[in-house]
Amino acid sequence: MSFADQTSYLSQDISEVDPDVAGLLNAELERQSDTLEMIASENFTSLAVLQAVGSVLTNKYAEGLPHRRYYGGCEVVDKVEELAIGRAKSVFGCEHVNVQPHSGATANEAAYQAVLTPGDRVLAMALAHGGHLSHGLKVNFSGRLYEFHHYGVRREDCRIDIDQVAEMARAVRPKLIVAGASAYPRIIDFAAFRAIADEVGALFMVDMAHIAGLVAGGVHPTPVGIADIVTTTLHKSLGGPRSGMIMCNADLASAVDRAVFPGLQGGPLMHVIAGKAVSLGHAQTEEFRERQHQVVANTAALADGLIDGGVSLVTGGTDNHLVLVDLSRTDLTGADAEIRLDHAGITVNKNGIPFDERPPTVTSGLRIGTPALTTRGLKEAEMREIASVISTALRPAVSDAELAGLRERSQAISERFPLYPQLVSGSAIA
Repeated sequence: MSFADQTSYLSQDISEVDPDVAGLLNAELERQSDTLEMIASENFTSLAVLQAVGSVLTNKYAEGLPHRRYYGGCEVVDKVEELAIGRAKSVFGCEHVNVQPHSGATANEAAYQAVLTPGDRVLAMALAHGGHLSHGLKVNFSGRLYEFHHYGVRREDCRIDIDQVAEMARAVRPKLIVAGASAYPRIIDFAAFRAIADEVGALFMVDMAHIAGLVAGGVHPTPVGIADIVTTTLHKSLGGPRSGMIMCNADLASAVDRAVFPGLQGGPLMHVIAGKAVSLGHAQTEEFRERQHQVVANTAALADGLIDGGVSLVTGGTDNHLVLVDLSRTDLTGADAEIRLDHAGITVNKNGIPFDERPPTVTSGLRIGTPALTTRGLKEAEMREIASVISTALRPAVSDAELAGLRERSQAISERFPLYPQLVSGSAIA
């Protein structure tokens, strides 16, 4: 292409400019449409969010904060970021919010940087018991920079052992206590953590990436107003674009903002912040609140159906958006079960369970969530049907022919709830 053709290049469709990438985008749209997405950390965002994230705001650099930028031409993006901030405050009732973090892990890193110095002690939930890698895994930045100690769940019921948390806090005297999980199916008692933090003089942080939508919808207790710092993603139960966010008390506002920029990031992704504004605006609607109630109802129906089908669940059930399947008493590993369900048209992820004797590359569990399918419109009846498909797929002697039949059942459900029908036929571009 010559320089003279540049204007033409700017206006061409991706199918003309790069059919290879366009083909892959369409293939992914087809995959998402034809399978039952049940990874607990995934969701389907709205067409409006897709449009915002694919907008001209991707062209704009905007280092700094609104009205305090290091670049000119920020009068519009200032308004976009202020809109996202205001909506976040309205949804969660927080005193201060920074909407610039690129991801949940980045938000956690900034939160740590705001209140810790390298080598400080932190108490958080063990990854093997449902925590997150950015909560002190040794090979992660968090475990390399800070001295993390980890609490877990009780062996007898796999619930958070709050007595252990208190005992460890008294012994370790951490500067920060972290609550929040990536694979814990029960409500977390934030007030109990706050009391322990106050007793030992620690700050209290909650990573609510998984449950943010449930909190916004009023179906899970909020940590905002209890914790000093709350981090989250927007793309899980909240249903926004892939990104992160930090909320905090007013007295930590400057430290948090400095930790994000210039501490960790340069220019914020303004197109993604526009997507955050769209999703946070939707989070203020009655439809959103009803959907979050449906997420919890759907997960309960799924759990009941799995138990009826002979599938064991960690903690025996769920209070939130996910269930954790326990395969430890079977010959089936989490890795094998993930593949089986993929053949059956259901996408999940293998996951460790508390006290797992299998390695993390194999695991004895599956993490299964309902936010994405709830967004597509599925309700309890479909969840019971899906539970039947999963239970059958996990039987020891299931055949390839049976898995193919189960895939047909899954696809029939998918066809009843089309995904993104507004997109032009044959194009994954909003």
